[in-house]
Amino acid sequence: NYTHVYPSLTAAQRHETKLCKMAAEGGEGVKVAEVKDLTRIERIGAHSHIRGLGLDDALEARKVSQGMVGQVNARRAAGVILSMIREGMIAGRAVLLAGQPGTGKTAIAMGMAKALGEETPFAMMAGSEIFSMEMSKTEALTQAFRKAIGVRIKEETEIIEGEVVEIEIDRPAASGAAPKMGKLTLKTTEMETVYDLGQKMIESLNKEKVSAGDVITIDKASGRITKLGRSFARSRDYDAMGAQTKFVQCPEGELQKRKEVVHVVTLHEIDVINSRTQGFLALFAGDTGEIRPEVREQIDTKVAEWREEGKAEIVPGVLFIDEVHMLDIECFSFLNRALENDMAPVLVVATNRGITKIRGTNYKSPHGIPIDLLDRLLIVTTVPYSERELRLILDIRCEEEDVEMTEDAKDLLCKIGHETSLRYSIHLITAAALVAHKRKSAEVEVEDISKVYTMFLDVQRSTQFMVEYQEQFMFNEIPESMNAPVGGHRVTPKADDMED
Repeated sequence: NYTHVYPSLTAAQRHETKLCKMAAEGGEGVKVAEVKDLTRIERIGAHSHIRGLGLDDALEARKVSQGMVGQVNARRAAGVILSMIREGMIAGRAVLLAGQPGTGKTAIAMGMAKALGEETPFAMMAGSEIFSMEMSKTEALTQAFRKAIGVRIKEETEIIEGEVVEIEIDRPAASGAAPKMGKLTLKTTEMETVYDLGQKMIESLNKEKVSAGDVITIDKASGRITKLGRSFARSRDYDAMGAQTKFVQCPEGELQKRKEVVHVVTLHEIDVINSRTQGFLALFAGDTGEIRPEVREQIDTKVAEWREEGKAEIVPGVLFIDEVHMLDIECFSFLNRALENDMAPVLVVATNRGITKIRGTNYKSPHGIPIDLLDRLLIVTTVPYSERELRLILDIRCEEEDVEMTEDAKDLLCKIGHETSLRYSIHLITAAALVAHKRKSAEVEVEDISKVYTMFLDVQRSTQFMVEYQEQFMFNEIPESMNAPVGGHRVTPKADDMED
């Protein structure tokens, strides 16, 4: 069973390993050592199964699609917002995702990010991050806004593109006596030219392992060499090709061409490069510091010039602020003003609070957001999942975490999720898989779910335990009136009771 032999691999990787072993063993009992070549780290997160919003062309939400389940109205509304973002004509619109904990608010935001693609900037932050940065709150919000606005810069570069006919390198007899010299012959379908090579170009050719028959491009400005593939004319040279060899046509026309290159950078990246002495290295160090308003004004003026000349386009993105109720009245006032700017992105905020105090004041408001800002928001509500939708989500999570589970175990897990919370039931999946692995089982069964259910408490059982044994804990502040059993209901002390 390859599930237990290679628990860290995905199902596809395990299947490939199994096939490789079967082919290597050839039906005999010879074991071959397995070599894993992991090109990137793959970790399973809370929303790693989200691939998009799961909408069709008419912006109608499919029941189960791209990792999204249920929340049809909220997803349909998010699809309309996406269309508005793609149009890029309207700036400074704001959307509030409001709903109970565990109803998929962050999942919808992640689905929007996936659906927009990599070119559209999507900046994500939590409301509490503002207070832990070594800069003012308004500066942190300004930088977040600028991260969500992209600039698509177009520039033309001259390149040499052709098929390598021959490379001649003259190596001196004595090492270090004289620099290497050489000649490079390139051709297209219409012409052939010989270029003299210097030391740096020879090193670049050796680094890219360029040989006769390769089709390459050389950037004249930087001298960078890119290997596009091998020419179809050399497709019969079996000794000079491998399994990954890519064949391309011999280039047509002249060797020297002008090519348009497109770069997408955010306004924040341009700000950092122009405001720090170390330039773009500050982007990697993370030490951006506060950026002076004069720098931003100059950059905005320059970007406006590029737009008029047709050299650049503005790509409005999305700024997503989770737990927005953690912002205070100063941040909310700043957001009110910032949303009126022409360069403002689409703001998406999420909260799970009801009517509560606005941070920094004694006034209560829906979602802990001032009324004047609420008036600017398009409010999208999420609703609790039904039992059937919970089951579909648990099926998706089992597949994502690569856990085999019996139908009875899934039914029990679904019932637990319906009575406690979706997040708690999702946490039990991997824990139950480990228990099943210990008893050498390929599938998670009901007894595994029951075992982890007794090992790990949910919020309700934990609260019940605290109420029953509160005298044995230090600094207990629950009043005597709450000592009576609560019959499994959630017990939460009032804010007034918790204050000194």
